[in-house]
Amino acid sequence: MADKCESCVFCNYDEEFDELVCDMDLDEDDMARFLSGRTEDCPFWRPGDEYRTARKQ
Repeated sequence: MADKCESCVFCNYDEEFDELVCDMDLDEDDMARFLSGRTEDCPFWRPGDEYRTARKQ
């Protein structure tokens, strides 16, 4: 699960819980898929490119 999620723009690390958290507003089925670790076909996944904005400047 972590490999795909770590590269997603919606995934953030929550220091309080010490785990990755999906910031996308997931419905009940999507949240169940996320929690079960079956995220390989997540419909919300977008590549998170932290340098994207810097290249446009």
